[in-house]
Amino acid sequence: MTPGNTTPGSVASASWDDFEQRVSCEESLHADCEPLAWPPPPARLQQLAERNANVLAAIAALEERRADAGEDDSPLMQEMLRMDAKLNVLVEIVNSLLVPDGTLPPRQLLRFNAIGAVLPAGLAPAGDGLLLRMRFDPCRSLPLELAAQVARQFDDGRMFVAFAPLGDALGDAIERMVFRHHRRKVAGARQPLV
Repeated sequence: MTPGNTTPGSVASASWDDFEQRVSCEESLHADCEPLAWPPPPARLQQLAERNANVLAAIAALEERRADAGEDDSPLMQEMLRMDAKLNVLVEIVNSLLVPDGTLPPRQLLRFNAIGAVLPAGLAPAGDGLLLRMRFDPCRSLPLELAAQVARQFDDGRMFVAFAPLGDALGDAIERMVFRHHRRKVAGARQPLV
């Protein structure tokens, strides 16, 4: 990654350094942005934090449930797997009703962690502050909404945005999700081709 112009100030540089030193997740997600006055009022940040904690809990529960499908042949496990499959279908139906595919923003390749995100060219609106909305496939109807500030612009048009302070609990929840996604990606890459 070749850095381009950096927003003046050591905060932008420190945010980028922190971002680069942590595990990050690179995924194609339904994502969009809207302008946001910077800095956002503390009440707005608190509202986003509470909502995002619920979104991350829902995503974790849905992903954990899908990952638990072991190779146990017991009748109880088989029944749980059948119930799990039915619940997956129900979640998909609810997602489709609440957010039909035609109303979702286009998929964008994003790289993110609890510090910030690297956005593709053209995704961020003009201005310093923005609200990034990312929709994860297990629960597309509940977007993760993060207040961010443009911290670095790259020569190819991409930009790095640093998230407003998330607090320990929300930051840890995002880091756990990033780790789960990273672990699944690594495990998938190690699977032998058949």
